[in-house]
Amino acid sequence: MAENREYITYSEEKGSINISEEVVAAIAAGAALETDGVAALYNSPARDFAEIMGKRGVSRGARIKVEEEAIVADIFVVAKSGTVLADMGKRVQGAVKAAVEATTGITVSTVNIHVCSVAPSEK
Repeated sequence: MAENREYITYSEEKGSINISEEVVAAIAAGAALETDGVAALYNSPARDFAEIMGKRGVSRGARIKVEEEAIVADIFVVAKSGTVLADMGKRVQGAVKAAVEATTGITVSTVNIHVCSVAPSEK
């Protein structure tokens, strides 16, 4: 498997398979959003600017890279108020790893969780 610009590429007997990093990021982001304790995914102003400037490979709340034939995911979350952050982080790690591996067939070596904010509680 080799990384080729914005695609994760690996060769099979009948040809190569190319999966967009943006697709992998969307899978990871979807899994994170469905996890208990996650209010939203965080998008920094710098990422908003990159999107405006047309930079590809920018996904809201998830960043994907390939290191040594495995995927490394960075997930940026806004936690729900009252959530035990360490527990939520472990749930997100498990959900992202399971979703990406099941969907792509590529090993996920690392899922880094970045808690960027806590959503205010609803009263």
